[in-house]
Amino acid sequence: MDEKKQAGRQILIFLAITFVITYGIELLLIAPLIGSSDINAAMAAQSLIAGVMFAPTFGVILTRLITKEGFLGSNLYFSINVRKNLKYYGIVWPGFAALIVLGAALYFLVFPSTYDGNMGYAAAVLNAQSATQLTVDEVKQAMLLQIVMGVILSPFVNIINCFGEEWGWRGYLLSKLLTCFKVVPAVLIDGLIWGLWHAPLVAVAGLNYGIGYLGYPVTGILAMCVFCVVIGIILSYVTIKTSSCVPAILGHGMINGFATIGIYFTSLETPYNVFLGPAPTGLIGGAGFIVLAGYLLFKLYREEKNTLQFEKQGDTIQKES
Repeated sequence: MDEKKQAGRQILIFLAITFVITYGIELLLIAPLIGSSDINAAMAAQSLIAGVMFAPTFGVILTRLITKEGFLGSNLYFSINVRKNLKYYGIVWPGFAALIVLGAALYFLVFPSTYDGNMGYAAAVLNAQSATQLTVDEVKQAMLLQIVMGVILSPFVNIINCFGEEWGWRGYLLSKLLTCFKVVPAVLIDGLIWGLWHAPLVAVAGLNYGIGYLGYPVTGILAMCVFCVVIGIILSYVTIKTSSCVPAILGHGMINGFATIGIYFTSLETPYNVFLGPAPTGLIGGAGFIVLAGYLLFKLYREEKNTLQFEKQGDTIQKES
């Protein structure tokens, strides 16, 4: 079978398996449990949400078995090789942490009334967790420690769950899309699919954007797709450059573990706008990621264009000789 047709078949099988598993669990099992006053039901919902992150990996395994692609003789995108690819690892860690902090700072510059230097939001969360009343200094010390630990540990604390997603989206689907499309559409399609995969959780669990906002849940799903396309470009770039999904796993872990840090600095009296910031899921909070993604996507386009021109020149020379 033609390589392109084979890749297209593998894409369809992978997406069918992954989306059926994910949507089935989220709509049939998780949705009825969300918001339950029963603590056991709520905990079960959280466990199922964590488990769903492995659906893309199950999709890869089953697709490779069904199509007889197997696991030997092909790039599984597991290599690490930090020394050779240090700059690409640097983009996702600590680069992502810096972009998250800068995005939050930009949001508070644009909307200064939403910033609380005494960290009222953080105090409310910490006081609820500890059942004590912390002083302002104690809250600031606790948050400083949380920021430091978040930057250092987020990629590793989340590594298993993020592997469940990234081996599917960047370690498998992206490579198949690159067989069928040029690099720009392949990367954009990969990110869009990733965003749509989150749709049920955005709708039933209020993932990243809550509930009850204008246009709920459609505007939330659209915002999630934009966010996933932007982050997906960066994760796809480091995957393409390293021929490994390991940097993408670490970057995804940093996002999952550190993205909400800016929210702890928001005011309880002046609510923040989830579609703007301070988290990178908002347009202002994610401004640094948007700029970086645009730059890297253009780089991929130029590199592919230059490669195709070089190959075309080579073919012309061969014909003339």
